[in-house]
Amino acid sequence: VRLVESGGGLVQPGGSLRLSCAASGFTFSRHDMSWYRQAPGKERELVATITFNGGNTNYADPKKGRFTISRDNAKNTVYLQMNNLKPEDTAVYYCHVRSSWVHYWGQGTQVPVSS
Repeated sequence: VRLVESGGGLVQPGGSLRLSCAASGFTFSRHDMSWYRQAPGKERELVATITFNGGNTNYADPKKGRFTISRDNAKNTVYLQMNNLKPEDTAVYYCHVRSSWVHYWGQGTQVPVSS
């Protein structure tokens, strides 16, 4: 299993980014996918999950409404669209899948939000 995140980088408050996670080594279209993040000095936390067919999504804080998870099963890729970013969104963002009861993570992509 391999998960490769991309799309991170320095962004100003109020800006947007779209993260991508390219997956390989397993049947992507049969697995739910998630994005997590880990801020400096804090524990890793769930951001969003999308079911195997994209039919359902869940967010850690749906009231925020600033993040959208999506997937393209033809490209074996899951995305995280982040809008109106705030300094508290600063973190390393990780792609995650559980396959055959094993948890897999990508290497992470850094998202610093600062002016």
